[in-house]
Amino acid sequence: MTSSNDDGAPRPQAVVAGDLDGAGTLNGRAGASVFSIGGPGGRGGTAAGANPYELLSASLAACTAMTIRLQARRRKIPLSHVEVAVSYHHGVDGGRDSFERYITLEGNLVDDERAQLMQSANMCPVGRTLGLSADIRTNDNVSVGRTATASYDDDSSELPIPNIDPG
Repeated sequence: MTSSNDDGAPRPQAVVAGDLDGAGTLNGRAGASVFSIGGPGGRGGTAAGANPYELLSASLAACTAMTIRLQARRRKIPLSHVEVAVSYHHGVDGGRDSFERYITLEGNLVDDERAQLMQSANMCPVGRTLGLSADIRTNDNVSVGRTATASYDDDSSELPIPNIDPG
């Protein structure tokens, strides 16, 4: 979704800028959000802030959560809370990069509703774009009041669901 300036030229959706001196601080702007962009030492700066892969992971997490929430509203599914945690992994020996997505759904959901919402995670537009060049594995975390979990994977390989703390 690109908007245009008054002269019809496309307006950028995000801008990142910074000077070459100092710690290499970069500042980003996307929509109304302004943020610092960091990076590990020796790779373009040591500024505090999310690195580009963390921002990419956050984009996938945000889009996934928004897509699930939209589907729950459209289908009148009693979802009370959604949480999406994403980890990025570089491909090994020239292999495909991958994202691992952990989704926690809370609410008075029956198994069919839970399955519908987990499948809707694959409709996320950012995930569809990233899936062209990276694998995305999706896992259903245990939610409040639930004792069983299911794994939903874009490439049909089963993965154990680790006990993670995304915060």
